[in-house]
Amino acid sequence: MRKFSVTIPIIIIVVLIALWMLDKDYSEINMMTRIMIAVGAGIFSGLISFFLFRFDKNHTK
Repeated sequence: MRKFSVTIPIIIIVVLIALWMLDKDYSEINMMTRIMIAVGAGIFSGLISFFLFRFDKNHTK
């Protein structure tokens, strides 16, 4: 469950930044396409963070 508390904010931040960058630099692209690109980037970064962040269940501080 601790992985999701880190993964979900990463997804949200990536989607928001991707939408902002696509809107700023590539405004000629259709809005639905920009949303799909941003959501895809968010899901991809969420998967990467989910598998690469190590949370040891036995080690608590």
